[in-house]
Amino acid sequence: MVIREAKTSDKLHILHFCQNTFSWGDYIKDVWDNWLKEGNLLVIEKNIPIGVCHGVFSQNQLWIEGIRINPDFRRQDLASNLIKHLESLAIQKKIQTSLMLIDTENSPSLLMAQNLNYKLYQTWNFYSLLPQKNNSHDISFGNVIQDSRFSHFVKSWRWLPLNEDSLHSLDSKNHIIYSRKNQNPSIAILEDSEHFEKTLIVTLFSGSKINTMNIISFLQNFGFEKKYTRIQILTKEILPEFKNLEHKISFHLMQKLLS
Repeated sequence: MVIREAKTSDKLHILHFCQNTFSWGDYIKDVWDNWLKEGNLLVIEKNIPIGVCHGVFSQNQLWIEGIRINPDFRRQDLASNLIKHLESLAIQKKIQTSLMLIDTENSPSLLMAQNLNYKLYQTWNFYSLLPQKNNSHDISFGNVIQDSRFSHFVKSWRWLPLNEDSLHSLDSKNHIIYSRKNQNPSIAILEDSEHFEKTLIVTLFSGSKINTMNIISFLQNFGFEKKYTRIQILTKEILPEFKNLEHKISFHLMQKLLS
């Protein structure tokens, strides 16, 4: 078995066994070209590629995504070897933390992560919201995030650290909104997907029901006005019922300290 950087000619081999990963298919075909350009797209091969995994290094963090193994070669620790390889690269870069996102119902992947000393860090819920015109909202722009509980935000389905630099950048681009109709504001961070057209990705921190409903209403209208086809909301909370808001799936954010 050899682990190496992916190349263009690997794509067809990988996509061949990444067609039916989930009930709806898989997204690897949509992100492959971008991940290849970004680098740190690894394949494990036995004459031909039989596994793949992508790593993103940023701000003292390794983000691991897109772990796929050919079903004919599972239960051979191939996914674990890919993860360990990325961790070794992170350690060389003096990165101290590794994160990955796993479906709460995916017991085999959760067990693999636990065997690699990953711990449950947070649980997140994914909601979809259909864009629709409405006028029932009142929000403000600006950074009101002062609490250390707000540890990460989501950018193209990668959980990135919320720190002074990222907050300043998000605030300068008017990507932070909030509703403060009482003393428990709800806050949202807005990001365009880098891999899917007309898709708005929202990190939502819910403070109170009234403020959260206000933000969801704004997002629905904002999506309509900006001609988004999809609004994807990631939150640690259970959101209140809202027209055309649908809970899709829940994930465990798994963390490992590398040093």
